[in-house]
Amino acid sequence: MGKYDQPVRRPAAVAGASSGIGAETARSLAAAGFPVALGARRLDRCEEVAAEIRNAGGEAVAHQLDVASDESVAKFAAKAAADLGDIEVVVSNAALIGPGALLETDSSRLADEVDVNLLGPHRLVRAFVPGMVERRRGDIVFVSSDVALRARPFMGGYSATKAGLEGLVASLQMELEGTGVRASVVRPGPTWSEMGMDWSPEAAAKVLNEWLKWGHARHSHFLKASAIADVITSVVSAPRGVHLSPVDVNPEAPVESS
Repeated sequence: MGKYDQPVRRPAAVAGASSGIGAETARSLAAAGFPVALGARRLDRCEEVAAEIRNAGGEAVAHQLDVASDESVAKFAAKAAADLGDIEVVVSNAALIGPGALLETDSSRLADEVDVNLLGPHRLVRAFVPGMVERRRGDIVFVSSDVALRARPFMGGYSATKAGLEGLVASLQMELEGTGVRASVVRPGPTWSEMGMDWSPEAAAKVLNEWLKWGHARHSHFLKASAIADVITSVVSAPRGVHLSPVDVNPEAPVESS
């Protein structure tokens, strides 16, 4: 195989694959021919998506994964490789978000967001990327958010951790220069997913009204999670020698009648 060839088989591991962007990314990758290992705390949901992929003719397995645990990440990485072979693609999508004013938020809850949203991706790097560097190829994609560039009120922990994540990835990209391993950021704008669905209607309304107040929402359209998934598949499918990062994905405004 030449220096810039890709193997025909490129197994992928998706963290946070039980719903939303993660589940759709697993579906999109599988449809594009990638064998997929799905990981999340809700293993039953991952198993359902994996079964759906297999029924559609794809190759998929599911294993428990808590990115806040070194041990869980290591076990998931070992099981994914045992099932599918060397992991060529990793999607870091697991995330935690809670609404609330910073003045009223316990530091312990902020610490939970840091553990999942910032340290979790680093655990995935430690588990998967050294092998990629040895093989001189591989993709790791980090799902960020538009809040990394422009913080939103009542989402202080999420905004801070996504900004921190992009700082982490910027350093990682420099360290990986010349290794053949691509670390990429995909930065979704407003997207329909289960994140925030556990908020009370009152909390959600307050947050959305503040977004409008600060000019964060120009229009009412949100992206479908599948749109982000297809972008992630495109990023990791780029030919070697081409690096797509960062990629901003935003909903188009409603088309006005002429």
